[in-house]
Amino acid sequence: MTRTDLSDVYRDYIACLNKQDWPKLGQFVDDEVIHNGRRLGLSGYRKMLERDFAEIPDLYFNVQMLISDPPYIASRLGFDCAPKESFLGLPVNGRRVSFAENVIYEFGDKKIVEVWSVIDKAAIEAQL
Repeated sequence: MTRTDLSDVYRDYIACLNKQDWPKLGQFVDDEVIHNGRRLGLSGYRKMLERDFAEIPDLYFNVQMLISDPPYIASRLGFDCAPKESFLGLPVNGRRVSFAENVIYEFGDKKIVEVWSVIDKAAIEAQL
């Protein structure tokens, strides 16, 4: 897969998340996906995302930076949202916060097989 092809697949994946089109998630995520060292599988990954959207109703994934080096994608995702209650153990309670997530994805056969994710918790703490 070329860099451009992989970038296009990734942007389609992000669009799927933002639409909360969960039946389509399996087109982008492998059945045995690993997230931060834990094998979640597709169903666990979907549950994680559904929980995120339940806790943060206005969640929107904004790609701020994207680097494609097949089979990897590195992305900086920006968020400006209002989590309903606590978020990452912080008492956000409906306040609007802005933060970034730095994430690396490994793809296999056009699907995400592993994800390494770090959220900038310090940026949220500074706003509370």
